[in-house]
Amino acid sequence: MSLRHSDCRKLSLRGAAASLAAAVTGRCLVGAACVLLSTAVVAQDAAPWSKDLTPLGGERAGNRAGTIPAWSDEAQAAAGFQPGRSLRQDAWRHKGDKPLYSVDAGNAAEHEEKLTPGMRAVLKAFPSFKMDVYPTRRSCSAPGFVAENTKKNVGFAKLGDDGWSLREAYVPGVPFPQPKAGVEVMWNQKMRYRGVGAVISGATFLSPRAGATDWIKPRAKQTIFWHWGAEGSRKVSELGGVASATYFTYVEPVALAGQAAFITDYLDKPGTDTYYYFPGQRRVRRMPAYAYDAPQIGFENQYAIDDTQVFMGALDRFDWKLVGKKEMIVPYNSFGAFDFKSDWQTIVHSNGLPASHRRYELHRVWVIEATVKAGVRHLAPKRRYYVDEDSWNTVLAEDYDAQGKLVKVREGYLIPVFELGGACDVSAFAQYSVNEGRTLLDFSAIGGGADHVYSTKPTTPAMRLDFYQPDNLRAISER
Repeated sequence: MSLRHSDCRKLSLRGAAASLAAAVTGRCLVGAACVLLSTAVVAQDAAPWSKDLTPLGGERAGNRAGTIPAWSDEAQAAAGFQPGRSLRQDAWRHKGDKPLYSVDAGNAAEHEEKLTPGMRAVLKAFPSFKMDVYPTRRSCSAPGFVAENTKKNVGFAKLGDDGWSLREAYVPGVPFPQPKAGVEVMWNQKMRYRGVGAVISGATFLSPRAGATDWIKPRAKQTIFWHWGAEGSRKVSELGGVASATYFTYVEPVALAGQAAFITDYLDKPGTDTYYYFPGQRRVRRMPAYAYDAPQIGFENQYAIDDTQVFMGALDRFDWKLVGKKEMIVPYNSFGAFDFKSDWQTIVHSNGLPASHRRYELHRVWVIEATVKAGVRHLAPKRRYYVDEDSWNTVLAEDYDAQGKLVKVREGYLIPVFELGGACDVSAFAQYSVNEGRTLLDFSAIGGGADHVYSTKPTTPAMRLDFYQPDNLRAISER
């Protein structure tokens, strides 16, 4: 489904910094009225910050209708919360919320203005799918040092001469809290504060193909390391070009058990450095093509590398257009995806997670349209991303094929991570293949018996950059 032009009245950014000039010339999503702005123009001599902005650059004020409240710093856990042992939803102050209304295939037209094309497609492709919409809770905050680095980045952060790499910024912090271009929003989501590292244990669930009954559900353990995430302030130019490093190893099934990989993502280099250990060969192979739209091993071509966590990887293959900011119904405060004490067989079904384990709210999101560059290939030559204004997490995404047909939709299950000072993160996500009727759930704690463990300081050997050497992968993987 494509965008269409519509004439939108000129709107100001109510509650935003006075230095933000809104020049609105309309471009709207199909079936939706313009909300806030279609093109954001930020004055070059913008003031460093404003009391009207949240710590990460969102609008502090609520919306005119009162359906989105003003932001307040509330992202703290209840007394007694124990990371890794307590269920996160039990520690949340709004755990008693009840849905305001539900959206399903029968009434989707009534809510079309606030639904993305992707979610409308999911409701049509999966007739029993239901979205319970709750009161909007702006639960995302940031530690003080992250907020300070974010303020310092206004007028300081820079892209590389290639137009897509990140040359300079203070981290941990948001590079471009007042974005002028789509690629800047995508860097904000890549560099969002997630601590120093996260240890994630659990399974990936892929529903059966048509006519079959067997699920694909490998279990893995992985560590993601952000070496720039420690408390303090440092420049991107001092990081050696590394954005993140990941170590994962499969636990089951037998066909995959023992396979392991090191994946290093960069600030200024296309693709990734991926080294993969195959136990049957007892050797490590460098896999330079294991990036972008390359299919992940073992998932019947349903799961590409850059589908991970809604989006992961380098930004060089696409042109990133800033469509604007909109009020949309999106996944938010989705603690159900982290119900690690539940049995997956009673929770996960062919539609993904049940409505009881998904939560939707009305929020303002930045809309980014990605179009593959001339001379470059990708299975989804057009993509659209919806990025939360308060946290810079990508909460929804859509993939379109070469004929412009919507083929895949991803939704990211955002939660406030209490142990990170209330910073929010999307790790767990679901993917819906709307043309094949298959669903995928990954990075969820359901069925894993343990929650994700976020760290503000290195806690394992995999939270060191010198860990990610090919010889080390072979040494720790042999069996």
